[in-house]
Amino acid sequence: MAQPKPALTTVLLNADTYIGTDIYKNNYYIDEMAFYKKGPDGDFVFKDFSLGAIEKVDIINPLKIMLFYQQTNTVVFLDNRLNEVERISFNEIQEFVNISAAGNAGNNRVWLFNVDTQQLELFDYRLERKLQSSLPMEGNLVAMASNFNYCYLLFDDTLITYNVYGSFLSEVAIDQGDFIAQNDEDVWVVKNNEVFNYAEPGLNSPTKPSEAKKILLPEITIKQLHLTQDFLYIYDGKILHQFTNNQPKN
Repeated sequence: MAQPKPALTTVLLNADTYIGTDIYKNNYYIDEMAFYKKGPDGDFVFKDFSLGAIEKVDIINPLKIMLFYQQTNTVVFLDNRLNEVERISFNEIQEFVNISAAGNAGNNRVWLFNVDTQQLELFDYRLERKLQSSLPMEGNLVAMASNFNYCYLLFDDTLITYNVYGSFLSEVAIDQGDFIAQNDEDVWVVKNNEVFNYAEPGLNSPTKPSEAKKILLPEITIKQLHLTQDFLYIYDGKILHQFTNNQPKN
């Protein structure tokens, strides 16, 4: 019987929410409504309590980090020293968008989930206009993960994938997942404190969706999870565990 792989390293981390670790071993996290970056590059912090709590942080581009504040319908971009470089208030744009999830899509674009229309939108914040939008979707959006090519939407019973052209690619049945992460076109779903890998769901057809592969891990609480090309990081609320990430493709 296969045995769970042990952690390569464990590090104490005092955080409300662990966001991720970059290739230079800098840790990103939220604590008491402030956003932190700590590691070999130095220690940096960004906070603006007037915006409310930070709902989502996207570090896919560590030179242009995206913070999403759902309470004030605002996105803030930071540089690698956590200096603010740009702020977009979706309450003030001409075509008002009430959003519940956001992600960095690159090239002055963001992924938005429009809570009023139940549509995924690709939005150019420089031109202040919608570039693409999906058909309306039913259900409760639990979590969203994205990169510059794909957006993955976890609902109560499905994982849906769209591309940057607004095209529906696939739908996978998932019953009550808790949250998701993406890396290298794979999607990782956390459900009941277990981790499942779905290899490239956006490249699988709707009639032959990606199948779940359970990841064998030690018995630890999975509060947050982050992936890089080589490593899987799991935060249990006190300790950050680092594992190798060597999942085979289907």
